[in-house]
Amino acid sequence: MSTQVSNDRQLASRLSLAVGRLHRRIRLASNDVPPLQLSTLVSIENHGPLRLGDLAQREAVTAPTMSRVLAALTRRGLLVRTIDVRDARSSRVALSPAGTRLLAEVRSRRTALLDVRLARLSPQQREALIAALPALEALVVES
Repeated sequence: MSTQVSNDRQLASRLSLAVGRLHRRIRLASNDVPPLQLSTLVSIENHGPLRLGDLAQREAVTAPTMSRVLAALTRRGLLVRTIDVRDARSSRVALSPAGTRLLAEVRSRRTALLDVRLARLSPQQREALIAALPALEALVVES
């Protein structure tokens, strides 16, 4: 195995572990919405209004699982259901004003938690993160 492949695998492993742990710690500290519910709200915000089947596919879960998620979010007043104009047998879900507010609050809390962690870094470490942002953002883009 070449040194480059070994270095790339080590980089991938370390990056995966660091990003995963950071995300988990911030998610647990913010103690807001279960991960699948939050992901569903974000999908609806980004691509909605959506049908249950489309959301299930987007979130890589079964239709019954998505149905339970949507029921929980609807009970909390975070979604609005409307009849699908193309198929009156199905409905689409969109964020309610409360759902939009909740996403803003979650993002604000999580950003504040990350800000506290960033403040613990040295100026050189923060500069290194700033320099790495374009590469990290490129990793998120689907090809």
